[in-house]
Amino acid sequence: MPFIAIGLVSVLAVVTLRQDTPAAAALAESLAAIKDWTFLLGPGFIVGVGNGLLLGYLMYRSGLVPRPMAVLGLVGGPLVCASGIAVLFDVFEQGGAGQGIATIPEFLWELSLGIYLTVKGFRPSPILSGDASPALQTS
Repeated sequence: MPFIAIGLVSVLAVVTLRQDTPAAAALAESLAAIKDWTFLLGPGFIVGVGNGLLLGYLMYRSGLVPRPMAVLGLVGGPLVCASGIAVLFDVFEQGGAGQGIATIPEFLWELSLGIYLTVKGFRPSPILSGDASPALQTS
């Protein structure tokens, strides 16, 4: 979210630069480049780390959602990161078919998580109930 907000603020700053001076044009190009990079790094890379890997790992380990559903996040997160890196190195076109296909597991993870939690809610936590496996218990 912060990445996208930075991009939006830079676009708004470009809109306010309505001068026809070379300095204003150079500044506008710089702000447009900031917007491009924030949209490449935010949704194209950071979402895979936060929503996919971190949230997927936490849900997988805690057992609060079905494990196959959490695996979608564990698979989708690295795919989103890899496709974001591929876009940065011009292997994929931004918003192209390659990047779109790589985001399908992440999309399904986020969709299924939202629907599951809306309909059923979290499962009872094995960590809080004392039924956790020995690997999850601390000494």
